[in-house]
This record gives sequence, C-alpha cells and structure tokens, in this order.
Amino acid sequence: MPVISMFYGIIVRMFFMDNKEHKLPHVHIEHAEWQAVVSIPDCEVLAGDFPKKKLKLVNAWMEIHHDELMANWKLAVSGQPVFDIEALK
Repeated sequence: MPVISMFYGIIVRMFFMDNKEHKLPHVHIEHAEWQAVVSIPDCEVLAGDFPKKKLKLVNAWMEIHHDELMANWKLAVSGQPVFDIEALK
C-alpha cells in the first residue's frame, strides 16, 4: 500500500485493487493512533475515526488534489503504480 502524500503528521495511502469493500474511490489516512478511510468524491469518512482538526486538513488537501486522486485511483484499481501527490502547505 503505497504512501501518496504526507503532511502535518498525516500519512495518506492508496491500496492496489481496493474497490471491493468500500465500493467508492477512497484513501486511507493515518495520524498517530488514528486511522480512517475517506471517500475521494465527497471527503466523507467511510470507516474509522480521525481527529476533527486533522480531518479538515485532509479534506482541504483532497479538494485541492481531487483530479490527481481520481487519476491515482484509476491506476490503483487496475494494479498499476500510483504517483506521489504534493503535500498540503
């Protein structure tokens, strides 16, 4: 499961071939002991729990990089390598 971005202590990953459980394009996020799965189309938490302030940062990053995330999703579900996405500044 490659890391596609890291910022403010948050790690963003995208699994290969990961479209069966959640059925939507999504990323996996981690910060300290927190983990969540967030949908790309609407930035909704699909699973897990995450601190609200950190989740706001993830949501802002996802809105800025929506097109790149969707391009990575298409690559990941077909088993192809994904690319890094610039961190939130």
